[in-house]
Amino acid sequence: MLDPDKTFMLEALKQAQSAAKADEVPIGAVITHKNKIIAKAHNQVEMLKDPTAHAEMIAITQATSMLGTKWLDGCCLYVTIEPCSMCAGALVLARIKRICFAAADPKTGACGSVFNIARSNKLNHNIEIKKGTLEQECGELVSLFFKEKRKKESSRKQYMPPSLN
Repeated sequence: MLDPDKTFMLEALKQAQSAAKADEVPIGAVITHKNKIIAKAHNQVEMLKDPTAHAEMIAITQATSMLGTKWLDGCCLYVTIEPCSMCAGALVLARIKRICFAAADPKTGACGSVFNIARSNKLNHNIEIKKGTLEQECGELVSLFFKEKRKKESSRKQYMPPSLN
């Protein structure tokens, strides 16, 4: 059997693949409690037209609802890409125990890449961090997604409709 981190990250990767199929940035998240999945989500920013509809935020809401509490004590978040500052802040507020992320985000990552909100000693809660589980698979999914987006954008710019004059 795979180690639990890989098993749960594979579930998060499935969520990310669902996001890609829906033309959302392919990020998936899973929250576990006592080694059981209690929440699964993927980005829904485009569908909901909501900049806060990140996989982690949706998963937090599902998990707190499932547990019937505002705290995620003893829970672990598995996410395909390093959480941004909004998500890392929400995870601190939810007092999640651990974040396991696959690929770092050098532009907006807030668990060590750009900021380290999850481990800040200035906040009232510190989160254990593990990075790199299925890093290549999760990172490639995002890279391919944006490569395809740029290709589509480039082909749209090259096509110039006939003048109406």
